[in-house]
Amino acid sequence: MSDDFPYRIEIVNWRNKESNLRSVRSAVFIAEQNVPEEMEWDSMDQICTHILVQDFEGNSIGTARLLPDGHIGRMAVLKVWRRKGIGAAMLRRILQEMRALGMKKATLHAQLTAVEFYEKFGFQKRGKEFMEAGIPHIIMVLDLS
Repeated sequence: MSDDFPYRIEIVNWRNKESNLRSVRSAVFIAEQNVPEEMEWDSMDQICTHILVQDFEGNSIGTARLLPDGHIGRMAVLKVWRRKGIGAAMLRRILQEMRALGMKKATLHAQLTAVEFYEKFGFQKRGKEFMEAGIPHIIMVLDLS
């Protein structure tokens, strides 16, 4: 929890917190970034580990998911909560969980606007830029060992 911006980060499952997770992802990816709804929702949500961030009043403000193969995705923070350290706190929590699970490598598809953010954590770009949901991305990898 941050002193200036009180929030709680927890690991949750889809079954128990689906509406909370959907609210953040719908606001960020579907409404703000115009990702088609059919691309946002997939069967992977049910088998993923999810991160949920809520403010001190219990409002959902951030989320991310971790696939069983070590792929981090669907990382989103509501616009009014950005640049307050929430994304960094979520990523640190995901990486902590991955190490606890014995995972050796983290992979993600970074939007080009977020590359510098991930590089601060040691992620390195791999391959060429590509389009995903109409947004330019690049694969990034972090060795956890």
